[in-house]
Amino acid sequence: MILSITGFMGCGKSSVGRKLSQLLCCPFMDLDAVIEERVGRTIPEIFANDGETAFRDIEKETLKDILASNAENPQSDRRQNPLILSLGGGTVMTPECAEMIHEKTMCIYLNASQETLVNHLESEASARPLLSGTNLRDRISELMILRSSTYEKTAHVIIDTDGKTIDCIAEAILSEL
Repeated sequence: MILSITGFMGCGKSSVGRKLSQLLCCPFMDLDAVIEERVGRTIPEIFANDGETAFRDIEKETLKDILASNAENPQSDRRQNPLILSLGGGTVMTPECAEMIHEKTMCIYLNASQETLVNHLESEASARPLLSGTNLRDRISELMILRSSTYEKTAHVIIDTDGKTIDCIAEAILSEL
């Protein structure tokens, strides 16, 4: 079984994924980190040099490979040792990715308010290609309008994260499994 974690950038996907990995004693994978390792460039470099469309193609192929690899190497009891996969904030916006995630993983959506996201992202917005050089609050609002319903449709479980610690969010996910 793969537990995938989706949500807007800055909602805590990677931190919560690492915590779940510790609690469940299972492997953790960050899709963006896998892409960077595979391509040999950072996500901002890929966006700057190749554009978002090229990045989304790389993201889709990397996701396909991860899911195929997991299907080819089943463990005796996946429920006891799942793979935790932190997705990029926009991964589910590619329809084929959303379909694969919904069908082949148990998808958890970490839902955070605009205020929480602004607080989490204000110190690192310049390093995020889709936020760099914009009014942060307006851009988050714009992207959330575009993405929220897709996050909800793709997910099997929705966890509200506002005011919660990483440990508390991880425990809430465990209680849903």
